Amino acid sequence: MLTFYVKSSEAVKRLGTDQDGVVSFEYVIVAACIIAVVSLGFGTGGPLQTALTTAITTVGTALTTAVTGA
Repeated sequence: MLTFYVKSSEAVKRLGTDQDGVVSFEYVIVAACIIAVVSLGFGTGGPLQTALTTAITTVGTALTTAVTGA
């Protein structure tokens, strides 16, 4: 466990002094924001999930009705 801590802290220190690390860190922040937005949109009970579920159910019902002729 101590070895992991030492390696992690050294990696964080390198990010602070390396200009490429700063750019990489910015990409991590952007990726985290994108993941958060997608999770909110498509997550359980999200508005997009509700709209997609309703649309798929409506299309499925219409298709079943058209095929069976009921």
